[in-house]
Amino acid sequence: MTIGEQIQTIRISKGFTQEYLAELLNVSRQSVSKWELGVSHTKGY
Repeated sequence: MTIGEQIQTIRISKGFTQEYLAELLNVSRQSVSKWELGVSHTKGY
């Protein structure tokens, strides 16, 4: 199970929408979606 799948599984088990989780974490809903899909990569500074 990927980290994105784990985020989605836990989010759904808690009854959270992507939008609500994003608000809790102070990020955009699009970021949560990208995390779950595995398309978001951190920048290596």
